[in-house]
Amino acid sequence: MPRGGKRPGAGRPPGRPNKVTADIKALAQVHAESAIRELATILTTSENDQARIAAAKELLDRGFGKATQHAEITGKDDGPVEMKTTVVNANEVKAIVERVEDEY
Repeated sequence: MPRGGKRPGAGRPPGRPNKVTADIKALAQVHAESAIRELATILTTSENDQARIAAAKELLDRGFGKATQHAEITGKDDGPVEMKTTVVNANEVKAIVERVEDEY
């Protein structure tokens, strides 16, 4: 009977390409140069501002990588995040375990 948890050596080794998407990726890379040229043409010749912005974004993402997104986490009213700990004694743990066992 299988047991939970990660088995040593299971799964695809790090660095090995995904066989399912490798062929699709290879086909797409064949057209990469013409796609970049087309994006550059749209960027320089299109009269549509949205198309030029989208082309510029795509070119920048491919040339320099996508921009990182930063998130600032704050507590209530922009204050610090409060960390709360609860101390549970052995009797409370036993009661919780019994309650969970009764439910299942």
